[in-house]
Amino acid sequence: MDTTDASELVSIGRIVGTHGYKGTVKVETLTDFPQRFKDLKQVKLSWGGKTTERIIESCSPYKGMMLMKIQGIDSLEAAQSYRNALLGIEEKEIYPLPPGYYYHFQLEGLAVYDREKGYLGLLKEVLETGANDVYLVDSEAYGEILIPAIKEVILEIDLPSKRMSVKLLEGLLD
Repeated sequence: MDTTDASELVSIGRIVGTHGYKGTVKVETLTDFPQRFKDLKQVKLSWGGKTTERIIESCSPYKGMMLMKIQGIDSLEAAQSYRNALLGIEEKEIYPLPPGYYYHFQLEGLAVYDREKGYLGLLKEVLETGANDVYLVDSEAYGEILIPAIKEVILEIDLPSKRMSVKLLEGLLD
């Protein structure tokens, strides 16, 4: 049994069903890099408030998902009991992104500061809208603020300091 807290893991997949009767599971990918499953040797499986590290015996693409045989899940009944379990990795195992690009989980919780108004609040959620992401900031002074994630607005993201600097567009807080 691994003692890693599931909240410290980055989810890359979710078990959504079974395939056959020998314990193979269908995994919905929750990553922009599904190719990562090709070389995946082990994963942390979180379900029912528990997290365990498991060996991946085999993994192959199947109808937009992955079919995965996980060590210790050897029957249809066992596989069914893992439905909705999350497959996670530690943050140090994530695929590196190009400079200026960030995973949502890296941005959520950052303190957001405007160049003129000072502290606005904490970045609560990243909303995907199609054209560009929108950052939802929970602000005591202004309520919920929706900030477009565009280079004219986002001046700096400093992950080590957990801080984001912005220049709000005219009228955004009106």
